[in-house]
Amino acid sequence: MEATIALRLPRDAASVPVIRQMLDSSLGALGVQAHIRDDIQLMLSEACSNVIKHATESDDYMVRTELSRDRCVIKVVDAGGGFEFSGTRQQAAPTAESGRGLQIMRALADDIHFVKRQEKGSIVCLEKVLHFVDDAPGASLLLDDEHQLR
Repeated sequence: MEATIALRLPRDAASVPVIRQMLDSSLGALGVQAHIRDDIQLMLSEACSNVIKHATESDDYMVRTELSRDRCVIKVVDAGGGFEFSGTRQQAAPTAESGRGLQIMRALADDIHFVKRQEKGSIVCLEKVLHFVDDAPGASLLLDDEHQLR
């Protein structure tokens, strides 16, 4: 089984809890461990907050989440001016009130990459390995090869 959640959202702070709740409810129903769900919610919040704060040329953005086997892949796509991530930016202090979003995402994600779209905007791609509670429905639905389409 594969599951996809895709939403086009207004570039508004009120959109962040909507996508967080939808994804967390789905992960909870599949039996993903709470600490993994917490990491995913925080990564997602940081990626969406960056779009809301920085993608000023765009009125909306898209979040696409794919659950497949033991992975959750989140793509946050905006149509703003785009941003170059070289990895050489000076890191914010641990006590700073802002500017730590990239550090948080890097610390929580198992894989992260940034793509500057040629037409306009950026894609932040976050990947997290899923771990399930005992007897979780997601363990058999997502991990069992017999359920995969041939």
